Amino acid sequence: MRRALLVVGVGMGLALVLVPPARAQQRDPDPWFGPDKVLHFEASASIAVVVYAGASFATEDRAKRAAAAAGVALAAGLLKEGWDLTGHGDASWRDLTWDVIGTTTGVLIAYGIDWAIGRLRGRPPAPAATDR
Repeated sequence: MRRALLVVGVGMGLALVLVPPARAQQRDPDPWFGPDKVLHFEASASIAVVVYAGASFATEDRAKRAAAAAGVALAAGLLKEGWDLTGHGDASWRDLTWDVIGTTTGVLIAYGIDWAIGRLRGRPPAPAATDR
């Protein structure tokens, strides 16, 4: 009798583990690592790098270049999500998060390249007061 109860108990335990619930979980419609997140990351990083490079024609101050790059890249991401909110797409905080991550990465890459070029040329960064 004990053996029969043990077999039934083990069988029920295995059934609970192996049989999926009647109400299966639905897939996340906006996964953190979906293909659109890569596009948000790449677009934001690219915009940040391009704006940083463009700002180098206007100022020698790296902080101003970084601020311009971050501002434009984040504005682009916010405008895209705003556009989606008007019914032209699916607005997502996760998309905006990837915009921020991409912007940060792009600014850091551009700043690092700028710093490295400055070091190779042997010039220290110009003080902000000399900007014209």
